[in-house]
Amino acid sequence: MSETSRTLALKSSEFRRGREASWQALETLLDRAERRGIRALAPDELEQLPLLYRQALSSLSVARAIALDRHLLLYLEDLALRAFLVVYGPRRDLAGGIRDFLLRGFPLAVQGARWHVLITLLVLLAGCVAGYTLTIADAHWFYTFVPSGLAGDRGPDSTRAELLDDEIFHPWPGLVESFVVVANFLFQHNTMIGILSFSLGIAAGIPTLILIAYQGLMLGAFLAVHAKLGLAYDFIGWVSIHGITELGAIVLCGAGGLLVAEKVLFPGRYSRVESLARVGGQASQIALGAVLLFFLAAILEGGFRQLVSDTVARLAIGGAVGACWITYLSLPRTGGADDGRP
Repeated sequence: MSETSRTLALKSSEFRRGREASWQALETLLDRAERRGIRALAPDELEQLPLLYRQALSSLSVARAIALDRHLLLYLEDLALRAFLVVYGPRRDLAGGIRDFLLRGFPLAVQGARWHVLITLLVLLAGCVAGYTLTIADAHWFYTFVPSGLAGDRGPDSTRAELLDDEIFHPWPGLVESFVVVANFLFQHNTMIGILSFSLGIAAGIPTLILIAYQGLMLGAFLAVHAKLGLAYDFIGWVSIHGITELGAIVLCGAGGLLVAEKVLFPGRYSRVESLARVGGQASQIALGAVLLFFLAAILEGGFRQLVSDTVARLAIGGAVGACWITYLSLPRTGGADDGRP
């Protein structure tokens, strides 16, 4: 062994001898915290943890400066990273994070964007009224508003019997087709529309409002086709089971897009990038909650809607679902939730 190697080995041995006890103490605390959670540590151990973490960082800094052996550097880097995650990492597990999002984060984010929700809802209703009025006056407007892929076999040429038997009171198609085929298609399609409405908010919100209005135009056109045949009441009942949740999700996505658009147009005393960063958490929580609503709407529409064949029962279910969503999103929440704004 050369003189240089002996010197380095001596330095490494001396370095370990003076600090290894604190490293082992930190490793013991980390092992227990990682296995059983931070609450497994006693109060005095919680006080020691950040002190031992800082000592490990100091040791790592010195080790890098005097170029000790590679294995020791790797050990200290790993120890420091583990300690950082325990000391500064999130205190909640996945289940706790989901619970906090559902109980506080999502509802509080929606409540903070109540005016954006109202504007989006009014635009959707305006589109619905326009689509209904135009299609009632001239049935050919239906083909302007509704793509053939969504219309299917429905349209101004459909008979009353066809709409009743093949749509409104069509027999339940079975478990596989309902929950695997139909529900999956509906979730993908509706989520794409919702996320597009949300993401277009970056373009000053104009495309978002146009897309929301277009959804209303399609709904109004469908309603007009059924109303001409005296089926408006049955159509509303048929749609209500899933439509309350689905349209609510579309409105929320549009509201999230308008929240982003507001900061693009009116950044206030911050730069546009800073304003978008401050509102990004709230807007993202709204969009994520809306995706969950789209999932539930797809299950209701694809799997359960045709199991209820009475219009009064359908309206009752739709009304109850709507009341539940309004109550859930509007009730005051105790405690704070992170809305993404510092």
